[in-house]
Amino acid sequence: MTLDASAKLVLDLVAANPRPSLDRLDPVAARAQYDRTVKVLDLDPRPVASVRDIAIDGADGPLKARLYHPENAGERLPLLVYFHGGGWVIGTIESHDSLCRELAIRGDIAVLSVDYRLAPEHRFPAAVDDAHAAFRWAARHAATLGIDPGRIAVGGDSAGGNLAAVTALRTRNEAHRPAFQLLLYPATDLATQSESHRRLADGYLLTAALMDYFSGHYLGDRSAADHPDASPILAADFSGLPPAWVLTAGYDPLHHEGEAYAEALSGAGIPVRHRHFPGQIHGFLNMGKAIPETLAALDEGAKAVGGGLRAG
Repeated sequence: MTLDASAKLVLDLVAANPRPSLDRLDPVAARAQYDRTVKVLDLDPRPVASVRDIAIDGADGPLKARLYHPENAGERLPLLVYFHGGGWVIGTIESHDSLCRELAIRGDIAVLSVDYRLAPEHRFPAAVDDAHAAFRWAARHAATLGIDPGRIAVGGDSAGGNLAAVTALRTRNEAHRPAFQLLLYPATDLATQSESHRRLADGYLLTAALMDYFSGHYLGDRSAADHPDASPILAADFSGLPPAWVLTAGYDPLHHEGEAYAEALSGAGIPVRHRHFPGQIHGFLNMGKAIPETLAALDEGAKAVGGGLRAG
């Protein structure tokens, strides 16, 4: 396994321009620093047919969300309900605006990006409850959104991948349930330190200290990590879940838990495509200006969602 040359350049750039590590900042300052830096390497936002900021129902009040429609969109589009990454502590619909535009364009799908509540102001399970509520809201309002209620997927990156996986688990016995899962380097196991956690604990942006910072703020009580709503890999049963496209990166501490989740789904008979990028680092999907492989990954993932929803 060799680190991708462009990913190494990113790591060298970060090392040459040191900033306070996010885990040394309070959450408000960490959010501000992340918001300033994430756009440096992110793709420029491409135009889509329409973008609307709307209010949707969260679990405990309204949430901000952003709805993207692709060009040449017909009626009753497939929809991806998307949850941004950021360790349940940082990140917004703004930080993942370019990524969501790419998914809409490349998958020819509508995307609803959700600003769920963040920790530590709103600890577990607030984000999970909001993700669940957002999916339910999208299904109920499909007609007014121009969406086919039978072709709605859930997806997200990192912490957002965790929320997507948990939403699929929570809703599998409900009247409306996702038709597909897009899990991009998902956090699936907050209870166990995997081999990739230990081997990649420092030097690859997502460090052991930062993971502890995020999970500590999110969970509060660490015993909550044993709940399947926090660690979906601990679910007792994976049957009845929708097909999934799971992305992992070789130099990502979350690599093994993402891989294990894909294997758990496959073992339960769920159609799964596990796409591994061996030379990449966590967060590379927000680094398209510097890492060319970002474009291939976004294209493949978007087409997997679009194709999966249209095939259902």
